Order: sequence, then C-alpha cells, then structure tokens
Amino acid sequence: MKEQLSDYKQPHPYSIIGTSRPKVDAYPKVTGRALYSDDIMLPRMLYGGLLRSPHPHARIIAIDTRPALDLPGVVAILTGEDLPQRFGILPSSQDELALAIDKVRYVGDPVAAVAALDPDTLEQAIKLIEVEYEVLPALMSIDEALAHPEVKINDEARIGNIHKAVSYEFGDMEQGFTEADYTREDWFYYEGNNHAPIEEHACVANWEPNPADPEGGKLTLWSSTQTPHYVHREVSKVLKLSPSHIRVIAPNVGGGFGGKSDPFSHEICAAELARRTARPVKITCTREEVFLTHRGRHPVKMWIKTGVKRDGTLTAMHFRSFLDGGAYGSYGIATTYYTGVLQTVTYKLPCYKFEGMRLFTNKPPCGPKRGHGTTQPRYAVEVHLDKLAHDLGMNPLALRQHNLIEPYTRTINGLRVTSCALGKCLEQVADRSHFTTRSQDRSRQDTGPVRHGLGIAASSYICGAGKPIYWNDMPHSSVQIRLDRGGGVTVYCGATDIGQGSTSVLAYIVAEELGITPEHIHLETADTTLTPVDLGSYSSRVTFMAGNAAISAARKLRERLFEVAAVRLDVPTEQLNAADNIIYDEEDPGRSLPFTLAVQLAEARYGGLVSSGSYAPPDNIHGDYKGAGVGPSPAYSYSACVARVAVDCETGELTVEKLWLAHDVGQALNPLLVAGQVEGGAYMGYGEAVMEQQIFRKGRHKIPSLLDYKLPTTLDTPEIETILIEEPDLEGPFGGKEAGQGPLNPVIPAIANAVYDAIDVRIDETPITPDKILQALKAASGARTQIRAVKPSIAPDPWPTRLIKWEPNAQAHIIEPASNRDQFKDYTMSDPATLKGRNI
Repeated sequence: MKEQLSDYKQPHPYSIIGTSRPKVDAYPKVTGRALYSDDIMLPRMLYGGLLRSPHPHARIIAIDTRPALDLPGVVAILTGEDLPQRFGILPSSQDELALAIDKVRYVGDPVAAVAALDPDTLEQAIKLIEVEYEVLPALMSIDEALAHPEVKINDEARIGNIHKAVSYEFGDMEQGFTEADYTREDWFYYEGNNHAPIEEHACVANWEPNPADPEGGKLTLWSSTQTPHYVHREVSKVLKLSPSHIRVIAPNVGGGFGGKSDPFSHEICAAELARRTARPVKITCTREEVFLTHRGRHPVKMWIKTGVKRDGTLTAMHFRSFLDGGAYGSYGIATTYYTGVLQTVTYKLPCYKFEGMRLFTNKPPCGPKRGHGTTQPRYAVEVHLDKLAHDLGMNPLALRQHNLIEPYTRTINGLRVTSCALGKCLEQVADRSHFTTRSQDRSRQDTGPVRHGLGIAASSYICGAGKPIYWNDMPHSSVQIRLDRGGGVTVYCGATDIGQGSTSVLAYIVAEELGITPEHIHLETADTTLTPVDLGSYSSRVTFMAGNAAISAARKLRERLFEVAAVRLDVPTEQLNAADNIIYDEEDPGRSLPFTLAVQLAEARYGGLVSSGSYAPPDNIHGDYKGAGVGPSPAYSYSACVARVAVDCETGELTVEKLWLAHDVGQALNPLLVAGQVEGGAYMGYGEAVMEQQIFRKGRHKIPSLLDYKLPTTLDTPEIETILIEEPDLEGPFGGKEAGQGPLNPVIPAIANAVYDAIDVRIDETPITPDKILQALKAASGARTQIRAVKPSIAPDPWPTRLIKWEPNAQAHIIEPASNRDQFKDYTMSDPATLKGRNI
C-alpha cells in the first residue's frame, strides 16, 4: 500500500492529535494475549449449540427432543415455546424469535438449543433431535417475492411479501425533466455479499443465582457484538429480566463490519440455558453458521432516470430500489431509506424523487454491511453519471465537478451539510492518476488482447445517524473519566472497538485534552454495567460522537487541574497549557508542575476527580416530514476514487492494477489509523466489485465457507494510494470525521467505469466476473454497446396505490392495503428493453 505520508503534516498546535502512532491495544492483539469471546473459559462451563432448519420455508409440525435428552452429557434443551417473546433491532421490526415456533423461513433458522458437557456430546445431541416439517414453497428472489403474494413469508409484510415501501418527492419533478435537454434511464443490480469477519460470532453467558433476589439472580453475557447496549435491551425483553440484572460485555471483537450489530438467537439462547442450568454456557458459531445468520449486504435492483442540461447541470433524478431483505426485518427498514436518501448529499439535485421497496424472501436476513444501504445506490448512480457524461460528450470528471454539493448548505430533502472537501478529493485522485490528461479511449491504443482503462467515482457517507434506533432525547454517547492521585487516568465508554481503533481514538483525545501521553490512560469500554451508554459501533458514529463526549468530559477535569496549577505557579489559567505530562506557563515554559502533582492538588481541593461528558447530534440537521429521521448526520464525509484496470478480452480476466483513493476525513486524529481504515474500505470494495457474492441453489446457500466464498487475498489486492484530505469540520472532535465506511463506496463504481473504458461495454451488475465480461464482449460483437449481463424482470404492480398514500411536502404514510388489486395504480417499472437513452 502506498501512503502519501507527505500529506500527513501537522498544521495545528496539537501534541497527540494528528500524529501517527500505533493503537493502544496493538501489542496484546499481535502477540495473541488479547481475549476474545471464544477464549473465555469459566468453571463448570457447558457447551451450547443450535439446531437449524434444513428447509428454506416449512411449517413445524412436531419437535421430539427426547432422544437427545436421553443422551448422557446433555444438560438442557430449549425449543421455541421456551422463548416466545419476539425481538428485533428496530422497534418497527420485532419479528424474530430466538427459536422458531410455527415455521422456519430460511435454511439456518434456529429451531432448538442444546447445552452439553462437551462439544462432541453437543454435536451428537443436535443430530438426535427429530423435527417434522411440512415443506412450503420457497421464494428466493425479488421477482419471486413480488410475483407470489399468496406465499406469505413473514407476517410483518404489509401486503404480499412487501416489508416496507416508501416514496418521497422533493421539488417539481415534471418541471425538472421538462427543463432537461437530455434524459436517460438505466437499470442496475447489486449482488448481496457477506461480511466474513475473521472471528465467528461467539458468546458466553453466566448466571449467578440468588434465592433472595425476586428475579432469582443476575446474568453476565460476554459476546462478540458491536452493540452491547442493544443486546442488553433485547435480552432483557426476551428473558423478562430487569435491565439492572443483566450485564453485557463486548471483549475484543475480531471484526464486525456491521455483521455483529443485531441481537442474535445464540446470545439469547446461551443466556436462557445458563439461567436454567445455573452454569456458564458458551456458544460459538461455525463459519457456516456465520454465513447462515448473515445480516450482510442486501441484493438490490435499481432504476434511475435523470435529466441533464447540455452543460452537464442535473435538473432532476428519479431513483427506485428493490431490496431482497431475506426472511426477517433486521435493519431493513432503515436500509430501504438509506438506498435513496443520500443521493442529494453528493451532488446538487433541484428535484429528486425516491421510491424504495424491501421484500421478504426465504434467504437469511440481510442487514447492515460497511456502507449500510449506501453502497448499492452509489454504485448505480456513479455508473449512471458516467453514461450521461459519455452521452453528452463530457469528461466524467467535469460532469461531477460541475454538480458538486457545496459546503455548509442544505439539500433538497432537508439534510444539513457542514464541511465538504469532495472537490479536492476529485482533484487529487485525478491529478495523481493523470485521469485528466490521458485519453478516455486508451483501449484503442492497446494492440494485444489485454485492454487498459481508467474509471472515476465519488461518494459520501454519514458520521453517525442523527436519530437513535429507539427515538429519545438522551445522549447518543457518554464518556466518564476518573483521575487517581498516582496520576492514573481511567476512561469509561460504552463504545465497542471492532478493530477500527475507537478505543485508541478515545485515548488520543483524552491525552490531548489533559496534556498527557496515551500510555497513562486505562480504558474500560463496552460493558453495560461499568460504562455509560454508547449506542454501538455502527454507521461510522464512534469517532464523531464518543470523541465529542470525551472532549466534554476531559475539559471539565482540565479546568480543575489548571485552576490549582494557576495558584501553585502564580499565573493566570488562560496562560497555561499542558503537554508531555506537564502543565506549564506558555510565556515561561520553565515554570511548570507535573501532571501527577496537579491531580493531587486538585483532589485535595475538590475531592475525588470524576467527570462525565455526553453528545447528541443537533436537532436542526433534517427536514420536517415523516421519514426525515433516516439520513441526517452531524457531518458527512466524502471520498473519490480512480481505478486502473486491465481486461483480457480472450479470457475475461479482470485485473485491478491500482486504486487512487482520496478521503475527506476532516482532521486525521491519527493519520496512520485513518490510512488503514481507508485501505481496508478499498480492499472490501474491490472484493465486492470483482468476486464476492452470495449464491443460492435450491433454497440453500451454495458456498457457506471461506474455502468457497471468494475473498481477495493480499496477493489479489491492488496497489492502493491513499490520500487524506484535511479540512477540519467545525463540529467534529478536533475537526475529525469518519473514515471507516465512506471510503468503500466509490471503489466499486470506479472499477465498473474503468472496465467500460477498457473494453467499450458495460456490465451493470456486480460482481464483474470473467464469464460476464466474455458474455458482454460476445454480445457487443465489436460495437460500442451497452450490455446488461442480467436484465431485471420485475413483476407487475409493485407500487399499489393503497400501500402508498401520496401527500404534499414529501410525506409518505403506510396505510392498510386494498383487498382488490384492480384498485392499484400501475407504477410498474419500465421494461429494460424499452429504456430510452442512446447506446454508446
């Protein structure tokens, strides 16, 4: 990886912030000393596991657990009747059961849970449980779910298998398209894929019985989760235990990428098995179970219609998305909104209309994956804009630059934009890749079968959601800090470090504020009993939100330390500064006292030194209409990417030779960690673009193992040139913004656009594999043509009038469906064969 360290200069007066340094927990992780959930061993511990459905859709007729219970070494077995309370991560999607009761909805749906003395007995017991099923028809795609509303998958569906349908219109769309000199329509398909974290899901539950306690005791649950606060909430609900009797701890987490953001059946079952047996219970999922529980990227079909003037000015955009949600809700309602809501944050759109629909299918439930709901539409929009640029005879870079959103503005759908350095991101990747000076028809210069091309794309992402999952007026993140008289500093925060370095960021921020080195700081994180509430590690929220909370807490202590130091040194407090574990007079640095002495003086004067700080996003960052709660963020990050590819026209082999990736990070709190996050996003985007996909055959996941699921290795990964663009955000911690998810989004469309530049044909679906390239080249027959590897075939009437009630001011209300389909207005998406827009 090539990092532009010359860009990481420190033009600010900080001593810790802006410097490249290792993570505070790097040593235990690289030496194997760090403990993960599966490493936890407790006395008298039992081993737990789940029996999962072999059918994608079936009614449960009977379950016989007696053969398993008779097996020596089996201690307890649970079935659905033992845990009848429904749960879910969103309050609007409480549709899951820890163990299925009436029917199963995907291969892998849990049916029974077993606790045994050892893993071998556990495996044997699971096989002995007898389940009688009545197999039902399985719907395995968006098209099938729309075409067969009589096959009801999930009772949460409003009509047929439609989980959620939303529609918003901003501005005068008819006028916007009338003002356009040219209009183009396109279809795209983005395949679903899995997070594939290196650590499988695992948990250990321990029940401490207490006969004097009305609830019988207290539960401790260690789990590989990104959201201990929400797991705590759902375990309390399902087990009917008071929240005060439950403690959830997230130890070291070996990667999540969104896949560990839900509460899961194995966590709830382990907790209940521990309560029933009064013994610790560990459940560790196999890699196959990780694929079967999934919660990964939604497969999405998208249609875009955009109007543009001859000079490239966008006049209107109409965007439709169809999401394959799998069997349950997960974060799916939010994902549906996210597929449409952020198009306006990247480019100025005077008129915008979005229609989104999520369908239930008999697949494992989809959820959030790095970029949550924005990766698929960003791919479609950026390729669509490239087509518009070619139609107009414009440089694709120039079209983007002409329509960039401006900083400190509001979008047509009411989102508040603060800092925005997307223009600089585009300039940097274009200059370093020579995109602006090289011919866009380079493929004609290649004499052999291998053709080369460059592609460009831009994107945006959020720095945390503007609203919590359960709407309330409480902080999104809180931090507590305690100083001890020996100079020790302990920071308490509920945020979960899933490898992105959030624990290190907290240490850097507190160290900067107190003028000490990070090594002085002890961190307690992700423990619902010891630490204040933080909503979790998702939506790139931790640096911005927990970071601001940490600043608030640290400054309260800093004020007290400076007050006593000012008295001891006989200087005004405003003349003091702190660095390198010393508080000193800025005008006479020799006049100073050690940090530890200042702590002792402050404790003698004030008593115990403890402070807290909290953060919640401002209220004025979204529009005033129903549904405006998805999309707003206290700040948006921006990224741009140029990809250089080589395509072998004889074999179809696609090689991504290099990626130039610029990210608007606001202020890099630790440039080394930011560069690592950007490169990690680039790596994941590259994998999704060229190889990753979830394939199902006859209702089953065809490749539920890392031997078969194609992931890029270090040998596959292209050279990545990382460019950090620093324009501090006025509201971010020390000006910082997110870097964990946004950099992924422009990589996929940049590669797709580079493939077109190389071979003169387009493949409007992911992943772009050799067989699709050969198919496209064969169909093109040497002509400069647009090829779709798979044409969507949407069923009729996907937009029933009675499902969506149109209102002024962009509101959409879900109401009861009509019983007569003749009352439905025809909102059928256009057949791809009739789409207008000239071939190029």
